Amino acid sequence: MKELPQNQSSPRLTNLILICFSLCIIYIFLSLVLAPKTRLLHAPVLLQDVSSPTSLEHIVFGIASNERSWPERKEYVRLWWRPGQMRGCVFLESSLLLNSTSDNDNVSLPPICISQDTSRFKYTYRGGLRSAIRVARVVVETVALNHSNVRWFVFGDDDTVFFPENLVKTLSKYDDGLWFYIGTNSEIYMQNKLFSFDMAFGGGGFAISYPLAKVLAKVFDSCLERYPHVYGSDSRISACLAELGVGLTREPGFHQTDVRGNIVGLLAAHPVTPLVSLHHLDATDPIFPNMTTMKALEHLVEAAKVDPHRILQQTVCYDRWYSWTISVSWGYAVQVFEHNVFLPDAICAEETFMPWKNGNGLNALLNFNTRERHPDPCRRPTLFFLDKVSSDRDGIESIYRRMIPDNCLIGVASPKRVEEIRVFSQKLELDTKQLQAPRRHCCDLLPSSAGKVMEVDIRECKEEELIYMHP
Repeated sequence: MKELPQNQSSPRLTNLILICFSLCIIYIFLSLVLAPKTRLLHAPVLLQDVSSPTSLEHIVFGIASNERSWPERKEYVRLWWRPGQMRGCVFLESSLLLNSTSDNDNVSLPPICISQDTSRFKYTYRGGLRSAIRVARVVVETVALNHSNVRWFVFGDDDTVFFPENLVKTLSKYDDGLWFYIGTNSEIYMQNKLFSFDMAFGGGGFAISYPLAKVLAKVFDSCLERYPHVYGSDSRISACLAELGVGLTREPGFHQTDVRGNIVGLLAAHPVTPLVSLHHLDATDPIFPNMTTMKALEHLVEAAKVDPHRILQQTVCYDRWYSWTISVSWGYAVQVFEHNVFLPDAICAEETFMPWKNGNGLNALLNFNTRERHPDPCRRPTLFFLDKVSSDRDGIESIYRRMIPDNCLIGVASPKRVEEIRVFSQKLELDTKQLQAPRRHCCDLLPSSAGKVMEVDIRECKEEELIYMHP
């Protein structure tokens, strides 16, 4: 092959260089022009990542009630409702009560919404209440309120007491852009056996994320047609969510409270998670002695306002001198065992309560660990109930006193000679990692404890610290 003369190859090389240079200029120009557009396309993702934390303003409540129960049970709702911060409705079957609503109710309670007619739907559960269909449709009608900037819909009964800060904190660890159905089932085995182990019981309250609730509302009436045979409203909601392929995400801070009588043992052994709700308080004794049910709840709520994340959180420590075991359920009660108790036994719920239904056998089976209550009252842990809580810049002090008298003999080494327990702590501020991987706190009996007063300090456990009884 002949070589081209040098004077002919030189122009070709020059042209090639010019073409490459031009392409580089075009590439740089296009990059500068298109770069802002590319950033704009990704902007929503970045905004989603740095969106504001979940707050009460992002939640809409749907509360199911009726004309018979609302006049009395509205006091439960008044305990936790935050006017101006919360949105939602109490759903009644008719407008008969609207004329008797006081100005105070209009200010301190949610607005009343009238449920739509549900007579077109069949209800075939023998002995049940067809009002369950109306209550189930509270989900649809709450979504239809069309509130803006919603992340979660939360549902409950008129006797459900929510703890708002803890509800927000619990929901904040989930991605509200995904499909979530959050709640818990019953404490009683047979209740779950009859209705479902995978259903959020409505009285304990449950939460549905915004995108899931929007879809559920669209298809829910078709689901109602297929489930005339189930008993309750929560069964219908759970069934329709199952048809959408969504299962229950369990949060033990929601409490159906399917027990009766004295629930001290249940409350004093709360799991290491924020207290979100309590239910069925008409069926239980007042949670504090010498108070009405409502006054006792107000007492607990006042403590929760001081340190919401710590309320009912159980901390256990051991006294080396007397071999006592001290179990602090913050903001509620302190139990002092007059002997060493292994930690797994100390954190179990004492069986102070009765099952939801009378009878033994399966009706008495529970879904959580318990310890038997000693038949001799003098052999039971000495119980101190919350008297008052105060806080300042140095921390929080809560004081617990004996409020139930007994005729037990008091020995030198008996905790019954103690009259007051002072508990010192710092406000508990849980972050997402602590919510996802919770750890029980430790406590120390302070050297200043003597005679009739015991002082306890609550703190975070050290990395390798064990909570155990000393030899």
